[in-house]
Amino acid sequence: MPNSTTLEQASLTRTEHVPGPRRRVPALDALRMGRDPLAFLTGLTAYGDIARVPLGPETLYLFNHPDLVRDVLVTNHRNFHKGRGLERAKNLLGTGLLTSEGEFHLRQRRLAQPAFHKQRVADYGATMAAYAAARRDRWRPHAVIDAHTEMMALTLGIVGKTLFDSNVEHEAAAIGAALTTTFESFNYGFFLPFGELLDRLPLPATLRFRKARSRLDATIYRMIEGRRASGADRGDLLSMLLFAQDSEGDGGGMTDIQLRDELMTIFLAGHETTANALTWTWYLLSQHPDVEARFHAEVDSALGGRLPTADDLVSLPYTRMVLAESMRLYPPAWIVGRRALAPFAANGYEIPSRSIVLMSQYVMHRDARWFPDPERFDPERFSPERQSERPKFAYFPFGGGPRVCIGEQFAWLEGIIALATIAQRWRLRLVPTHPVALQPIITLRPKYGMQMTIESR
Repeated sequence: MPNSTTLEQASLTRTEHVPGPRRRVPALDALRMGRDPLAFLTGLTAYGDIARVPLGPETLYLFNHPDLVRDVLVTNHRNFHKGRGLERAKNLLGTGLLTSEGEFHLRQRRLAQPAFHKQRVADYGATMAAYAAARRDRWRPHAVIDAHTEMMALTLGIVGKTLFDSNVEHEAAAIGAALTTTFESFNYGFFLPFGELLDRLPLPATLRFRKARSRLDATIYRMIEGRRASGADRGDLLSMLLFAQDSEGDGGGMTDIQLRDELMTIFLAGHETTANALTWTWYLLSQHPDVEARFHAEVDSALGGRLPTADDLVSLPYTRMVLAESMRLYPPAWIVGRRALAPFAANGYEIPSRSIVLMSQYVMHRDARWFPDPERFDPERFSPERQSERPKFAYFPFGGGPRVCIGEQFAWLEGIIALATIAQRWRLRLVPTHPVALQPIITLRPKYGMQMTIESR
């Protein structure tokens, strides 16, 4: 029997009839997408739930319906591998969890999974609260901070301590600068035909990328070498990966290169995305004092001035709703891409093999079919009753299916504890003259940072 993605050719509409922009010069679409990908992708929704964009030797399809997202990420996930930009991502991350495929990916995930077990993640809560408290205690009333820089330093410290038992907060500035360089270089020429060939040329952006990658490697390899030298098993992710044996596979452990790739992936993804989510949440709270007041009331009532723990999450449902709504409007991971391994059917169209399928959290999360008045900040959208009214994949900030983010529960715990801990003492107010703009690179960052004034509660 053929795979569920195999085409019944006679009953399907041919690919070229999929609606989408029709241009004599397809490179113009690539340039428009590169200049403002959020606006370009949002504009494609005018063509329906599937839009087709020829892009040089490849063709992109935007899927913008929860059922289509589910089919790609869950139902027929075996027909898809990581999409456009995979080789470029490997230049930074190697073959880590985000970039590996097939059996190798399953093996690596098995080795890392114990560090993200529910009870172990809960045990990280005390460290998360302690780091958030130390960060807030450095602040002073009426001081102006860059909330994005502060949240990056906070989440970097948390990931370093909980997963690698290493103090890297003092490197936050250098690591942050290297991250910015690598992320901006990643987007350079991303949407241009043959854009990945630019990585092989000694262009200024390529040289900056390599230098920044070397800076990040220095931190990762220092942690690996220090732990190997000590031989200690500290029960954290680094020890688990060093000593893990794949009992379900060949019984082997990770090579040094594999270890570097996994640590780099988790190290970067584990703090960058949460830092962005926290930054956008502080911004939204500063613009909606009614939501902020209810959030503060819950924190005060649930905690009574003490630091939160993992057990307190059940008493902080509105705080979770605030964070969820923030990630709806400003999803840290704003787009997911997959490449089709074989032809498949979608909404009555035939989609050829090797097509690139894009699914954008930013676009889907603003679809009025699932989120009425979508630009409005309304945490009540994530009450249990309201959530049950929506298809599951109308909201997918952590992806879905077998490749759902391995650190999802870690991120929820970290985000809620950080928000509650800082809000016990402070409220943050956007500096009136500060420009707020989106920077959709690998993650959805605030383009100019987030200058905010600290006010005592």
